[in-house]
This record gives sequence, structure tokens and C-alpha cells, in this order.
Amino acid sequence: MGRMALAGGPPAPRVLRDYAFLGDGERGALLGPHGDLVWLCVPRWDSDAVISPLIGGAGEYHLSPADPWHIWGGHYEDGTLIRVTRWITMDSVTECRDALAMPADPDRAVLLRRVRAVSGTAHLRLLLDVRPRFGHDAMVDLRWQGTCWSARGGGLHLRFTAAGARPAPGGGLRGTLTVPEGEERDIVLEIGTREGTDALDADRLWRSTEAEWRRSVPDCSSLAAPRDTRHAYAVLRGLTSTAGGMAAAATTSLPERANVNRNYDYRFAWIRDQCYAGLAVAAHGPHPLLDQAVRFITERVLEDGPKLRPAYTVTGDRVAPERPLSFLAGFPGGSNRVGNRAAQQFQLDTFGEVLQLYAAAARHDRLDTDARRAADVTVEAVAGNWTRRDAGLWELDERWWAHSRLSVVTGLRQLADALPGSAARRWTELADRILSETARRCLHPNGHWCRAEDDEGLDAGLLLPLARGCVPANDPSALRTRAIVADQLSREGYLYRFRHGEQPFHEAESAFVLCGFMMTLAAQRQGDEIGAFRWFERTRSACGPPGLFAEEFDISQRQLRGNLPQAFVHALLLECSVRLSDSGASQF
Repeated sequence: MGRMALAGGPPAPRVLRDYAFLGDGERGALLGPHGDLVWLCVPRWDSDAVISPLIGGAGEYHLSPADPWHIWGGHYEDGTLIRVTRWITMDSVTECRDALAMPADPDRAVLLRRVRAVSGTAHLRLLLDVRPRFGHDAMVDLRWQGTCWSARGGGLHLRFTAAGARPAPGGGLRGTLTVPEGEERDIVLEIGTREGTDALDADRLWRSTEAEWRRSVPDCSSLAAPRDTRHAYAVLRGLTSTAGGMAAAATTSLPERANVNRNYDYRFAWIRDQCYAGLAVAAHGPHPLLDQAVRFITERVLEDGPKLRPAYTVTGDRVAPERPLSFLAGFPGGSNRVGNRAAQQFQLDTFGEVLQLYAAAARHDRLDTDARRAADVTVEAVAGNWTRRDAGLWELDERWWAHSRLSVVTGLRQLADALPGSAARRWTELADRILSETARRCLHPNGHWCRAEDDEGLDAGLLLPLARGCVPANDPSALRTRAIVADQLSREGYLYRFRHGEQPFHEAESAFVLCGFMMTLAAQRQGDEIGAFRWFERTRSACGPPGLFAEEFDISQRQLRGNLPQAFVHALLLECSVRLSDSGASQF
């Protein structure tokens, strides 16, 4: 199934805000508004892509109106990653329902598509071109087997139930689909590491998928922005594997800023990011994603101890070294790399986030024997390493970052509060010692926290440990830091991480969405409810029509920047919604 000659190569990518995300926990897909699938890796998040025009690779799957003169819209079914796209032509209205089937099989992706002719007869064009290994391999031995097409290639097996499709001259399958008014048609695509034998029963697959989403996403109706909060929870669920690891994002190499070499592979489980998600879930209740986060991180801590890595695959394996895919063009302004070198760094703040997660689990009585033992291992890792220079939250050069120290202070204090006793007294003493030394090195004479021992600049990341109890809410250093960060690092209600030398903010990078939610939490903890809601509302507007957040938001162009969807942003949205509701603010 080679690249379709009639298409003249992969289609040009769209701006990121237009893409929707489909996820089943084991892998994810990006779907364009015209029914074009542009990204899918099989069988796992970090596997090679089988459809990759997003970054200039081969492989396509289109199911879109035959009439190019149409407009589009769409929505997610509430609390799910089931996407419904609506197309309106001059004489018809058509809806296409898309989802990755759940519960997911780690070795098999099943993509469901259901077309409904709302009014008028729906006429759609169909094109399938699966190309494993980022387009290097073709699917061969294409044949009709009575109920579906089948093919194999690149170590994968394919089945496809579109009876009206036919082999195309350039390879793959193409055809048309006609659906009379009021009727529906189903198409199922299966790609896996083994040949499928069970019936691809669309009705059964849809029922199980709907039921799994009902089980997975809790009721958030009492929270601020309940629909957005449920959507954030659904995104986190869609990124979390049955092995427990949560992918930081579904994609690789999408640029944070054009042509500045900040393009990374985020298809791995960052310990810090998963702690953010676990903490957000714990703030709402002891839902399954909390247990999965604790289990995954406990296994990593007990295995690696003080050598805990910042990132692993979602199954707990080592992240591959970074390498370029030189045969791909890359997303415009980006690159074409896979793997991530940051997985080899020492990031002290990660240990602080782990301690905070264990404290949250303990408050819900969800800390089992292994996790309790892992908490002790983490404390010892902090005690033996807190004076070391580290790469820090933003994975930069190794320095004595203030955020890293304040994060472990927060974790030690929270753990001591959740697990009182003689050990807790030792943890508190260690926290006091670290805080005292950090203040000596990193507290500015005017009373705010600096980025590092050798850098008096500001860092919005410092807001998070201050919001979570590193120091009392009314501590002058916390109040002063929030005020000066808001004054000097914000533009138009959005927040930047830090200054890049003398460059204007918009020339160095875009606003960092995570930091806006950090400011929300900091304002809420300090009793500024109006300010907290203002930051929350402004920050949660930094998304595209599908309601997905990337890492950064270009204020002037209203564009998303970086990989999509970014898990930690959705996690902080969830936590902010819970905290704002807990403060007694009215629902809106």
C-alpha cells in the first residue's frame, strides 16, 4: 500500500489548533477537520508511525465529503475522546463519529468511524494508505477475505471493513461511500502486531468503547467549568496506558517556535508530568488514574532509586536516544527527531513531585506497602542529592535551581503532614534545612525568589511549590514572588516562563500555558479568588476548537505551539477547577 500517486505526496499539515485527538491509552491519533487522519503510531505511543503526514511522512486515511465545497464543525461527546465531525455541503449535512476502540489492546489499534447522513444523501470519498516505519514499508498481500480487506507489512497486520473500497493504482485502497438520508455506515480499521481473527463487529466495539468512557471519567458537574474539566480528564485517560505510564503528548517534533531547534519527542512518560496528573486527580477524589500513577512511579522508584530517570516509556522501559529521521521533511518550522536526551538528565524536582504524589495517595489511604517503601527511598534520594546541580523543571543546563529545591521541600512537608510520626519529624527537619539553604542562595534582597543561585531572574515555575505549601500562604516571599512574576512575566493575561536574555517575549517563545494555571493555583492559595478566576479563564482560552492544549500559546497569532495534546496542561486545568470549586466559588 504505497503512497498514493494521485495525491501527489502527503498533504500539507494544518495549524495545530484544528486537530482533534483520539486516544485509547496505548496510542493516539490526530484527526483533521476534513476527516483526514495525519498521525498514528502502532502498536504503542513511541512506536514508528504508520500514518505520519503531520511531519512529512507517508500514510493517509481520509473519509471526507466528496464535494470540496463544504464547511466543518465538531465536538467531543461529553467526557470522552469520541469525536463527532459535522460537514455541511450545499445539499447535505453529514456527521462522522470517530474513536479508538476501548478497552484497548496494547498490541492492536482499532479505529472506529461511523458516518450518519443527517439530511440529504451523504457522498464521501475514502482513501486508506498505511505505511509502517514512517513510510519506509508498504503493506503487501492486499486481499478481500469475505468481510474485510487484509494486508501485512512492517511486522504489522491490517484489516479494513470498507467493502466498497478497491485497490488504487499507486497502492492502498480508495473508493466512495454513499449513505442515504437518516442512515448510518460503519468502517473499522484494525492494525496490530498479530493477525486478527475475531469479527470486527462495529456495534459491539462502539458499545464497549462508550461503556469504558463512562467508567473512566468521573462526574465533574460540581466543579468550575465542568465540561472542560471532564474533557481534561478524558485527555489524561486517553494518554494513560494499562501499564500505568502516561504519555506526555501524542506527537513528536512539533515546534515550540519555528526554526529555533526546540522540537522534542514527548511520546514518553515523564515522572513529573504523571505526578502532576496524579495530584490533580487526587484533588478530586481517589479515581483510578491516581492508583495508576502511584503504581507506575513506585515501580520506577524501587527499580532505580536515586538514579530515577525523568522519563520512561509508558511501559517503564528506557527512552531511546534522540535521533533524526532525515528522510522526513518535518512539520513546518520544526524538525524530525525521535527519542529524547532529557531522559538521561538528573532533575531534582522530580523527586519532590513524587513525594507530593505519595502524600496525596496517603490522604486517600491509597499508599500500599510498596509505595510506602518507595516513599522512603525517595526521601533518601533527596537527602543524598539535594545539593547537586540539576537540569531542573525546564530541562536546561545544570545549575542550582531554586524551583527544584522548593519542590522537594514541598514534598517533604506534605509527606510529613500525611504520615505523622518519628519519620515525619526527620522529613520536616530535612525540609527546613533545604529551605534555609535555598533562601540563603536564591532569595533576592527585595524578598522574591530568584531562578537560581547564580541568576537573579524570575521563573514562573516557582509559583507551583509556593502554591502547594512550600512556605505559608501569607509568607512575604510567596506574596512578593507572585506579584513580581505577574508584573514582569505576563502579557495580555497569559504568562511566560522566564526571560531569554534581552529578547522580547514574543520573539523568544510563546506564552507557557502550564504557567498560567500555576498562577491560578498560587492566587487561589493566597486568597485572591477574583485573580485566580481571571487567570483560570484567560489560560483555559488558549486552545483550539477541539478544546486541546499544546505546551505554548502564541498570543499574537492565536496559535498552539509544541506537541499536542500536552498532558501536564490538562492536568493543571483539572486541578485548578477542583481548587477553585473547593474555595467556595460559584460554578460557571
